[in-house]
Amino acid sequence: MTTRYEPAIDVAGVVAIDVHTHIEADRDHRHFALDDELLAASAKYFKSGDNRTPTIDELASYYRERNMAAVVFTVDASTGMNHPALSSEEIAEQAAEHADVLIPFGSVDPRRGSAAVAQARRLVEEYGVRGFKFHPSMQAFEPNSTEFYPLYAALEELGVVALFHTGQTGIGSGLPGGRGIKLRYADPMLLDDVAADFPGLDIVMAHPAVPWVDAQISIATHKPNVYIDLSGWSPKYFPPQLVRQANSLLKHKVLFGSDYPLLTPDRWLSDFGKLEINDEVRSLIMKDNAIRLLRLTA
Repeated sequence: MTTRYEPAIDVAGVVAIDVHTHIEADRDHRHFALDDELLAASAKYFKSGDNRTPTIDELASYYRERNMAAVVFTVDASTGMNHPALSSEEIAEQAAEHADVLIPFGSVDPRRGSAAVAQARRLVEEYGVRGFKFHPSMQAFEPNSTEFYPLYAALEELGVVALFHTGQTGIGSGLPGGRGIKLRYADPMLLDDVAADFPGLDIVMAHPAVPWVDAQISIATHKPNVYIDLSGWSPKYFPPQLVRQANSLLKHKVLFGSDYPLLTPDRWLSDFGKLEINDEVRSLIMKDNAIRLLRLTA
């Protein structure tokens, strides 16, 4: 019998909600989300000294110690990267064991067509996932192609979040041809089409979308259903225009995310503390905007 996730997070008590963390290994460490070459290259790129392949139990303990909650997911790039994905079903069931700190997102391979739509419905209806993670560069798809609109229509109907990687990626960085990973699929302007055509679908553009940050800001300003998470970059490297807008026009549209285990929340928060951000806005970024977006009970 499927264990369905139901959130049990003390949203008033946690200090933050990290909306962007990766499960990189299954519980028994028999399978990893990336192949050995990509794991080694990404560890070198991000210079992370922490556990590069945490299981869901390890990640839950890590965030529980910090009195934080975290959105967890994998990336199903089975077709694009020719590597079997971790099971989103297992991640959701295991997140239910840690419902005090974890919020599961699913991942489906968009290139699987109707099978991806069916899996997405099952993940929401039977397993209780609260959103889906897409990585267009790794999954090798143009997100504004109408080929994928049936999937977005299902997510809009189900009332869950679609979180898309945007901008530069460290996955494949430094390898010949970047291991075939194409950055153009992660241009946030492609998501402007999706946001316009599915106004009831909440979309998160993950990461400061270098080199397209100005486009990212414009989309989030123009489209009420589009948000930005600040994961994947230390705040000391944030483009100044993004900091300005996060502190003003986009204060209700920007979310704390680390990209753990690639970037730790400890490092992110230390550098974020040095930015000139209003106290009111800090609270919004750290958890209030996520509580609203993820429909968590205050």
